[in-house]
Amino acid sequence: MDIGVAVAFSHHTPVEQIIGTATRVEAAGFAALWVPEHVVFLADYESQYPYSDDGKVPGQPDGILDPFTALTFVAAHTTTLRLGTGVCLVPQRQPIYTAKMVADLDYLSQGRFDFGIGIGWLEEEFDALGMDFASRAARCNEYIAAMKELWTQSPASFSGETVSFSDVHFNPKPAQNPHPPIFVGGESNPAMRRVAAFADGWYAFNLDPTEFAERLIKLDQHLADADRSRDDIALYVSPGRQRPDAGMVEAYERAGADQVIVPLFARSLAELDERIGNLQQATGMAS
Repeated sequence: MDIGVAVAFSHHTPVEQIIGTATRVEAAGFAALWVPEHVVFLADYESQYPYSDDGKVPGQPDGILDPFTALTFVAAHTTTLRLGTGVCLVPQRQPIYTAKMVADLDYLSQGRFDFGIGIGWLEEEFDALGMDFASRAARCNEYIAAMKELWTQSPASFSGETVSFSDVHFNPKPAQNPHPPIFVGGESNPAMRRVAAFADGWYAFNLDPTEFAERLIKLDQHLADADRSRDDIALYVSPGRQRPDAGMVEAYERAGADQVIVPLFARSLAELDERIGNLQQATGMAS
C-alpha cells in the first residue's frame, strides 16, 4: 500500500524549503504529495470546520499557496512523485479555468496529477468570492461534467444550468487518458453518492481505521446503486491530525485502503528530515 504526505505551503514557507520538501519526499519513497486549497481565510467566521471540536481550523492559518501553482512548481523539481489536490474547492472556481489548470498541470508533470475535489465548508469564503454557497453541491457535479467534456472532446460542447459552451478548442489535453483521476473528498452520504456517481476514487479524511471501514459499508451501497463496485475506484484515507503508526497503516490496508495520506509539517529542512525519518519508521516504510 502507498503512503502519501499532506503538506501546506504558505507565505511562511521559504521557496528553498518548498524545493527541499519536494525532492526529499520523492527521494524518501513517498508515493504522492497533496496540498489543500483556501483562497482566503477569515479572521472571524460562523461556519463550522467539520474536523475539529471547536469548529475552527487548527493553527489559525492566514494564507496558503494556490494548489495548482504550488504543484506545478513541485512538478518542475520532481520526476516520479504524484501530485494531488487535497482538496480543490471546485464550486468556488470558474470551471473552464479550473479544467485548464488541471490539464496544464497534468501535461507539464507528464501525467502525475490526482484531482482531489470537495464542495467546501467555509460559507464566508464563498461570500468573499461572490459564489453561492447553498448550490455548491449541484454546481460541483455540473462543473465536473463540463470539465470532462473539455478534457476529452475536440471541439467540446456542454449545456447545463450553470455552465455552457459550444464547439470550443481546449488544449493541451491532460496527459492521462481520459483525464486525471478524480478523488471526491468528504465522508457524508452526499459525498459518498458523488464518489459512486462519477469519481475514480475516494479521499477520506480524519477517519481512524474502524471509522474508515464503517464508511466503506455505506460507500458499497452507493456504488451498488450506481452499478459500480470498489473494483472501479481507488480508496485513499488520511488520519487527519492523528499520529499514524505501523499498526494503523496495516489496519487501513486490511480495510481496503490503497493509499494512506499522512500530514508532514516542518518549520525547517532539518526538522523536515527528522519528521520524514519518523514517518518512515512509524508507517513501516523503513522496515
